[in-house]
Amino acid sequence: MRRVCIVVTARTSYTKFKPVLSALKRRGDTDVQVICAASAVLEKFGRVDLAIENDGFRVVERIHSLIDSELPLGMAKSTSMLLNDCAAAFARIQPDIVVVMADRFEILAPAIAASYQNIPLAHIQGGETTGNIDQKVRHAVTKLSDFHFPATERAATLLRQFAVRPENIFLTGCPSIDIALPVTRKKKLELDMFGQHFGVGPVMDISRGYLIVMQHPVTNQYSAARDQVQETLYAVAATGIPTFWFWPNADAGHESISKALRVFRENRHPENIYFIKNLPPEDFLELAYFSRGIIGNSSVAIRECSFLGVPAVNIGSRQNGRERGPNVTDVNVDRNEISQAILTNLNGRVGQSTLYGTGDAGEKIAEVLANIQLEMAG
Repeated sequence: MRRVCIVVTARTSYTKFKPVLSALKRRGDTDVQVICAASAVLEKFGRVDLAIENDGFRVVERIHSLIDSELPLGMAKSTSMLLNDCAAAFARIQPDIVVVMADRFEILAPAIAASYQNIPLAHIQGGETTGNIDQKVRHAVTKLSDFHFPATERAATLLRQFAVRPENIFLTGCPSIDIALPVTRKKKLELDMFGQHFGVGPVMDISRGYLIVMQHPVTNQYSAARDQVQETLYAVAATGIPTFWFWPNADAGHESISKALRVFRENRHPENIYFIKNLPPEDFLELAYFSRGIIGNSSVAIRECSFLGVPAVNIGSRQNGRERGPNVTDVNVDRNEISQAILTNLNGRVGQSTLYGTGDAGEKIAEVLANIQLEMAG
């Protein structure tokens, strides 16, 4: 059987990988090897590796490579450590093909380790444009990759402009839309957000609507991370609308954001904000679907929420250049702008967009991974 190695480095990566893993498992003609690394194996980011195993997938390697640092230096050293460990892991498990996702800084490590060992590399979500270091990483991985699964037609066009062989580009849509599709058939929120102890904060009445916040550091503005998130904190608290606030990712500046959240929670005791570390992908998208809207700078607001028809207030420059559906309102890092945008634009569902797919990407990607002739692009 063909050995397909999936490298998961963060909770957002698993959201997108899960439909691919499920489709490969259903086929029965591939041996799926999951490597979990970086923030995916850490408790402070929700232990994604345990969620993967609970979903019935086999984790063959756990790599502790993330240096807990506020500085870009930590990102560089973490990537270096992961490169060494991925190279050793690939030598042990001997995959036939390695698959990486999107643009997180650390995916350069498995991409280089696979390429240098002459293991074909597949990249999901190449060809998109975003801000700061993410775009450089995404395009660098594109040049290292042999097979490409872009989510949009514009992304596929950019890949062709990068001199990628057209026969190695497979326009599949985004696999996280596969998870969003069943959510649209639900009639009401079924999660007991407080009884199931997902987070920390006051028990709120969400019967008249609630908000979601997911705000990460901007890597080329990491020193401003605390000030930036405080603008959002004050804006959201001032609205009085019940809010579920998710912890940031592991980029440089994340500790400043985490500290700002803790200080605000402990000193001001906001009555309308409930803080959450992590949710399973299906639960998060269900929570988003029945919300009034989402705030912050995460790609989920632009990608999955465009398909769900959930309005979004996108703050700052982190998602500059990313294709947008009609659900997104862009604002500066300013509490007054943010508050006004929340009150004006986040009032329930808007029109659905299929910009990022229709919900069948996992099957399409699995079919290619299982059957394509494995040759290095050269």
